Amino acid sequence: MTGIVKSLIGAAAAAALLTGVSARAADDKIVIGGALSLTGLQAPLDTPGFKGAQVAVKYLNDNGGLLGKQVEFINIDGKSDPVTVGNVAVELVDQGAQMILAPCDFDFGSPASREAQAADIVGLSTCASDPLYSSWTLGDKQFTLSMWNTTMGAVAADFAKEKGWKTAYVVTDQFIAYTKSLSKYFVAQFKADGGEVLLEDTYTNGDNNFSAQLARLKALGKKPDVIFVSSYGTDIGVIIRALREVGYDAPVLGGDAYDDPALHAALGEQMGNDVYFVTHTWMGPEAHPDMPKFIGLYKQMFGEDPDTSFVATGWDSVMMLAQAVKAAGSTDGADVAEALEEGEFKLLTGDLDYGTAEEGHAPDKAAVLLELKGGKPQFLGWRRPESVPAP
Repeated sequence: MTGIVKSLIGAAAAAALLTGVSARAADDKIVIGGALSLTGLQAPLDTPGFKGAQVAVKYLNDNGGLLGKQVEFINIDGKSDPVTVGNVAVELVDQGAQMILAPCDFDFGSPASREAQAADIVGLSTCASDPLYSSWTLGDKQFTLSMWNTTMGAVAADFAKEKGWKTAYVVTDQFIAYTKSLSKYFVAQFKADGGEVLLEDTYTNGDNNFSAQLARLKALGKKPDVIFVSSYGTDIGVIIRALREVGYDAPVLGGDAYDDPALHAALGEQMGNDVYFVTHTWMGPEAHPDMPKFIGLYKQMFGEDPDTSFVATGWDSVMMLAQAVKAAGSTDGADVAEALEEGEFKLLTGDLDYGTAEEGHAPDKAAVLLELKGGKPQFLGWRRPESVPAP
């Protein structure tokens, strides 16, 4: 404990860099460190989760804390840069963090979990969905709150089968592991469901030019029943608008990166139709009986209603860690990891049951399907595929 205390004395100098309750950890507190990105490309996914985590910490402290101690949440902006995220995690460990919340993506979040593993503490991504976010890759104390892309892609493919869409055009942004694996698992399930992929195409994030892809699509000589676009950030809107503007009006399917109010506004009433996406939950009572309570707490803190399911991933991450700490009776990394493996968690983002470390900490979890109508998301329900592609 002496080494930790010494490191914490120097941490006060970094207070201006911290976002959270305070810059200090103390023996009478349980400290959760966060490397969530509040600026840059990752911010639309991480910032809502950061806010949801703040609501959870306040709720815990208002109701007696955890193991008789107050909970402190210290977040240092990961700046949507993997190197920065890793350095932030090192700093948080030095300041006494007993658990780490990592960004909502393997590429951006895994450096934080690797540092958590090196420090022998639990790391949890708020919503990374690539199966690379696993104990196989990151270590036996590392988890993600999200379903894997095996589930996300399978839910999308099964929905296409349900709607009778037999042919697909698939666009895969080559940006990160998430965008590539989401298409991979959609294609696998779509074919398993009897569908035909007319063309698998690629796109490079930031190009803002979809003309070459449109030329290849036109050369097919027939229009697909459904278009699956796995991309990230503002490029999703660029691709959908490009398709619509030249007359491709087939339904568009995608993953949780579509759960972004800025994208919905960019598509607007005219373009934001026949767009379906798989995500973590729905911010309404239809999704979970406790959702109105959470929304009320969120509104008390921030003065507005949450507008994306990513806020619930932050709340769920903190509340699930709290349940695991209570079950373990300590914040010891091995004990908390064991409690996460053995527990079954009823969350705003769906019931969650982890596999063992040998099973990759695979998350057994359902997903929510949403539809854009006139640029506004609509709840279609919870979905759990009967089978998923192997990771």
